Amino acid sequence: MLSHGQVVRLIFGLKLRELRQERGFTPTELARACDVSVSYLNEIEKGKKYPKADKILSLSKVLEVTYDQLTSLTLSRKLEPISELLQSELLKEFPLEMFGLDPVRIVELISDAPAKMNAFIGTLFEIARNYEMRQEHFFLAALRSYQEMHDNYFEELEQDVRTFVVQEKLTASAPFATQQLERVLTDKYGYSVDRAQLGEYTSLGRLRSVFQPKTKRLLMRPGLTGSQEAFVLGREIAFNYLNLRERPYVNASFPVRSFDEVLNNFKASYFAGALLMEEESLTRDFQKLFASKKWDPDGFLELLTKYAVSPEMFMQRITNLLPRHFGLQSLFFLRFDQADADAGFALTKELHLSRLHNPHGNELHEHYCRRWVSLRLILELRQQPPSATPYTAISAQRSHYFGTNDEYLCLTLARAGSPSEPAVSVTVGLLCDDNLKQKVRFFDDPSIPVRIVNETCERCPIPDCEVRAAAPLEIERKQRTKELEAAIATLVNAG
Repeated sequence: MLSHGQVVRLIFGLKLRELRQERGFTPTELARACDVSVSYLNEIEKGKKYPKADKILSLSKVLEVTYDQLTSLTLSRKLEPISELLQSELLKEFPLEMFGLDPVRIVELISDAPAKMNAFIGTLFEIARNYEMRQEHFFLAALRSYQEMHDNYFEELEQDVRTFVVQEKLTASAPFATQQLERVLTDKYGYSVDRAQLGEYTSLGRLRSVFQPKTKRLLMRPGLTGSQEAFVLGREIAFNYLNLRERPYVNASFPVRSFDEVLNNFKASYFAGALLMEEESLTRDFQKLFASKKWDPDGFLELLTKYAVSPEMFMQRITNLLPRHFGLQSLFFLRFDQADADAGFALTKELHLSRLHNPHGNELHEHYCRRWVSLRLILELRQQPPSATPYTAISAQRSHYFGTNDEYLCLTLARAGSPSEPAVSVTVGLLCDDNLKQKVRFFDDPSIPVRIVNETCERCPIPDCEVRAAAPLEIERKQRTKELEAAIATLVNAG
């Protein structure tokens, strides 16, 4: 990330260059007038050096501005986008080094061509404003890129889990005994656990846990399932064991303060998942499932019971292990939420390895394709008779994207209750290629339906779709534009 000093030097250099050019000075002329070398002036303008007070005073006199005007962090209107970016928390917190980006090189790019960079940065800000993108959107996008760079498998975290289990003499066999985690939190890290107080705050909705750092008190909502409690406890252990200081204090998605907070929350969640679903054991279980020529939905559901985890925890863990142990890097993960039976579907989590697979989220408020197994399974569960407990179901589908060669084997777990209650589905999609056919023997099981799908109803030309939720407005708009262009071309060529 760029340090405060780098930002100050760069803004000073940009301002100095702009003033020099406005006043008609060449670098040699200004350097001579201020009694500095041309090379030193060049380093100042590039943001590599910051002059001493006497040199700043000399520069301000020659350029006919006050000392305070020259040293302020305000750039001219033309360079406002650069100033906004440099002084934003986004760039200060963004981990450039983690992505192989040298902060010094970023500074050089801006200082070498400020006008072009200003136009480029201005465009990015305009796009962000139009799509209502906030700082946390960039941080979460950066996290997804970080996961994709590592195929969502982190050996050091897997090793940390193994070491922790040995050090604390824990029993790692499935299902993982939750009381072991609570014992570590209370005995080793001095926590107290309260399962009553959070239930008094009905306005906090589905908030599962709150950590009070001053007293090391962990509030957990009463009525959590065993898997939910285990995940909360495992995540708290990870924050302590991995020494992750900058962290969220709740389990919900609130506005984040920094990228470190986002990254540390991911690491703690990864640790918890790896703790509850031991790597070698779950890998062996999947080897057995994939070796069968028959799609075995009951076998998948039995693994949920064996490890006593939620569908989302289970499917997230799959995305760690399939690339590493089965060579299936071309995959995606999706989570869809539906607030109630009358609400739309929201894509709340996504991860794409290797390349940007379809489907992916959009901010256009369009209707996602109802042919996706992710949505179909929720809709089917909504039709079940009323029950005291939500239904959990699994389904598989080979989804072939209309007009492309892209096809994915999609495995979906969904959970839905009464029409007034929320529903969720989680999907892992695997690119249908020769590698998948070799690793997953049930790939061509006739019981797995093959469906033509698309992205959103508004952009879908599939005729007579039986589950269309909206008219193909974008298709119609493009057709009108095409007809208009053809008419104009005919008119122009007629003369």
